Amino acid sequence: MRLAGKIAIVTGGGSGFGRGICERFVAEGAAVGVLDIDGGAADAVAAALGEKALAVTCDVSRAAEVEAAVTRVAEHFGGLDILVNNAGISHRNRPMLEVSEEEFDRLFAVNVKSIYLTAKAAVPRLRARGGGVILNIGSTAGIRPRPGLTWYNGSKGAVNTLSKSMAVELAPDRIRVCCIAPVAGDTPLLATFLGEDTPERRAQFVATIPWGRLSTPRDIAAAAVFLASEEAEMLTGTVLEVDGGRCI
Repeated sequence: MRLAGKIAIVTGGGSGFGRGICERFVAEGAAVGVLDIDGGAADAVAAALGEKALAVTCDVSRAAEVEAAVTRVAEHFGGLDILVNNAGISHRNRPMLEVSEEEFDRLFAVNVKSIYLTAKAAVPRLRARGGGVILNIGSTAGIRPRPGLTWYNGSKGAVNTLSKSMAVELAPDRIRVCCIAPVAGDTPLLATFLGEDTPERRAQFVATIPWGRLSTPRDIAAAAVFLASEEAEMLTGTVLEVDGGRCI
């Protein structure tokens, strides 16, 4: 088991990529704090995973909730080794000027500010352990942006760049920071990306992926396990495209 004895936090762990990462981390020997704004979803994931998982309801855009959640997980399991910033949202696919200011603010609060807040809460605990790993879930949207998701693209471009800067700054603390950039997956966010989730729209999108399919939670979880493990000890600042060739 590649993560035996490790303690991890996964934000947005109640569904989609986050749930897949939680499941795979526990299978690889880690204890996991399942953080999600949907407490019921977090509870369901933790119940399915057993005593190696702890559900915590948390809005990652709120400093007090993030600090309380990180503290609870660290105290419950005895520390913290891995932080996965997976929680994310999008505005619906539509012209950029049709996105409201409220949607824009919420988008950047969840996708970008959350990384600032979790870093403030988690980095001191990682330093106390002598190092650790932070994985940020970016997106191919931040590498190869397309119309209709302009503000979402920008938020994920920020995640990709932040990961590189964090990696350089935290390297002396033996904290590695990497980013996973998935192509769109069959998760609750897909309908938002498509604008309208119809078979025709899905087919149009899949046609842009050379490998011929959307990403899955299993794909992203496999990448996360590798990057969080000692096998990736020389990787930091990496933005790993898990995209079936979409960004080529």
